[in-house]
Amino acid sequence: MISELFSLKDRVAVVTGAAGLLGRMHCEALAGAGADVIVTDLKEDECDKLASELSSKFGRRCSGKFCDVTSVDSLGSLKHFIENSYGRLDILVNNAALNDSVENSSGSPEHLRFENYPYELWMRSLNVNLTGVFLCSQILGQFMLKNKKGNIINIASTYGIVAPDQSIYLKPDGERKFYKSPVYPVSKAAVIMFTKYLASYWGKENIRVNSLSPGGVENFQEDFFIKNYSMKTPLGRMSYPNEYIGALIFLASDASSYMTGANLVIDGGWSIW
Repeated sequence: MISELFSLKDRVAVVTGAAGLLGRMHCEALAGAGADVIVTDLKEDECDKLASELSSKFGRRCSGKFCDVTSVDSLGSLKHFIENSYGRLDILVNNAALNDSVENSSGSPEHLRFENYPYELWMRSLNVNLTGVFLCSQILGQFMLKNKKGNIINIASTYGIVAPDQSIYLKPDGERKFYKSPVYPVSKAAVIMFTKYLASYWGKENIRVNSLSPGGVENFQEDFFIKNYSMKTPLGRMSYPNEYIGALIFLASDASSYMTGANLVIDGGWSIW
């Protein structure tokens, strides 16, 4: 049955960075497909609330849990919780990331110029976006090694395969609203290569590792930016937050059972030009 290929019934999943826009969608998609979901983020109250909503909506056993993906101790605590409460882990979605975005920018864009970009911000973002993926995979992947089966999905970005176009951040009068910093594209490119490394390394253990590269999501940005971005995509628009659900379930389920080390790009065609 086709529906069985995409079913995640009785599987246990962890989503990091679950309190964010796409993180919430990832959790809902997994629970909707039948998985028990452990919702993790720095915002524990939001995790608890989302887990409760998912349990009520889908009848799954979902839990909210604080987790700092840059902390070995925090991840050790999460591993202990999973071991005692669930006894296994089938799916890990490494979603947590820091992303300087045009909709959340404030003040002058000059501090985001490459020439001025602070070393502290560079290291902080690398620590979350890249080292966090490494640590989560290393520590939580031990469940998968023990069971000789598992599935890791690393959330990357189209900016991990093509460079940012800084012109889309210009207003019609030529005023610059924003610069996309160097660290987000660099860290996401590294996530894609880490995905390939781990897929090769753990393939013999029956652990699949793939990455998902979303395009830009419409999220209350200014009209000029939405227009500029949309003009660069063959589909002529930004994505909606729910348009990555199908791709995530495909990667998490047996529908992609012969797929590992791949980067699935869902970007409205942005990266083909």
